[in-house]
Amino acid sequence: MSRRWLLLAVAALVLAACSPKLTPVTSGVDAQPATTAAPASPLPPIDPSTVEEVVEGVLPAVVNVRSDIGAGRSPEGTGFVIDPSGVVVTNYHVVEGAFGIRVVMNDGRRLEARAIGGDSAADLAVLKVDARELPTVPLGDSDQLHLGQDVVALGFALGLEGGPSVTTGVVSGLGRTIEAGGQGVETRTYEDIIQTDAAINPGNSGGPLVDLAGRVVGINTAGVGAGAAENIGFAIAINRARPIIDHAVEDPEGPAPLLGVSTQTLTPAVVAQNGLSVDAGALVLRLAQDGPADGAGIEVGDVIVAVAGQEVTGNASLQERLLEHEPEETVDVTVVRGTETVTVQVTLGVRPLPIEP
Repeated sequence: MSRRWLLLAVAALVLAACSPKLTPVTSGVDAQPATTAAPASPLPPIDPSTVEEVVEGVLPAVVNVRSDIGAGRSPEGTGFVIDPSGVVVTNYHVVEGAFGIRVVMNDGRRLEARAIGGDSAADLAVLKVDARELPTVPLGDSDQLHLGQDVVALGFALGLEGGPSVTTGVVSGLGRTIEAGGQGVETRTYEDIIQTDAAINPGNSGGPLVDLAGRVVGINTAGVGAGAAENIGFAIAINRARPIIDHAVEDPEGPAPLLGVSTQTLTPAVVAQNGLSVDAGALVLRLAQDGPADGAGIEVGDVIVAVAGQEVTGNASLQERLLEHEPEETVDVTVVRGTETVTVQVTLGVRPLPIEP
C-alpha cells in the first residue's frame, strides 16, 4: 500500500472525528452503492474454529499484489483468490495507475495479472492470473455479522519478508461511511464499511477479513496509525463487493452500466430527517455533472423506487437492477419527488475498469 493511501486512511478517520472537511456521511457512491445481497444459497452456521485452524485454511489463498507504477516504484498490497481458475480480489487503490501487476502466491509463484473488472468508488479491483487449481477462500455473508464477533485479518502488512501477517480482533462497528481524499486527491466515499480492532496496516489493503469459519466477510481497505486512533481499521463488507465481483467474473473486461448518482438507502431516520413521502428506495444525494441521470432530469432529493419497472428498495437493489442492463441502453427510472411520482428515460453510461487491461 502506498504512503499516499496510508495518509488518506489516517486522514479519513482523524478528520471524520474532528474536522468539517472529512466527516462521516450517510451517502453512497455513484451507481455502485453498498450492497447487502445475500449469497445465492444459505450459508451453513458457523462452526467456530481456533484462529490457528482458520489461518491454516485461509492462508494458501492469500496473495501479495505488487503494482508497477513507474519510476522504479512498486507499491504492495494484498489480495485473495476466490476461484481456482485464478480470480483475485484486491483494493482498487493497490493497482491504481499501474503499468503492470504481479501476484505472488503464498507458495512463492510469481504470476502476471490483469484487471478484469472492479469499481474505484468501492475501492475494489478484480484481477485474473493465468493459472489453474489455485487454493481459494469462500465468501461469507456480511449481513450476518454482529458487534463483538471475532474476526481475523490477513495481509502483507508493511511489506515485511516472511509471508503474510495475521491479526485478530472483533467487529467494532457496522455500516460505517467514511470519506478519504482531499489536498489535491480525489475524495471518495466508502459506504457499508466494517470497523474492526484487528490491526490493519499499510500492505494489508485488499486482504481478507474472515470469520471463525474461514469465510471472507470483509476486504481490508484502510488502517490508521496509533497517532490518530487506537485499534481501528476498516474493511469493505463482502456483500457490497459481491455484485461487482460476480459481474467481473461473468463478463470479464466487460463495461458496467453507469447511472451517475450517489444514493442512500432509506431508513426510518432518513425518511424523518428529509420529510420523505416514501419509506423504501434510494435517496439521491449527488449527481455526476452531465452524467446520465443529470442529463435525464433526475434531481438531488429524488428517491429512486424503480428501474425498468423493477422495484428498488435501497442501494443494494439499485445496483442489482442496473447490472441487469447494458451501457448505452435506455431505461425507465422512476423517482418520487416530493409527493409526485415521475418516470424519466435514462441512457446509461459506461463505468470504466479500474485500469486498462
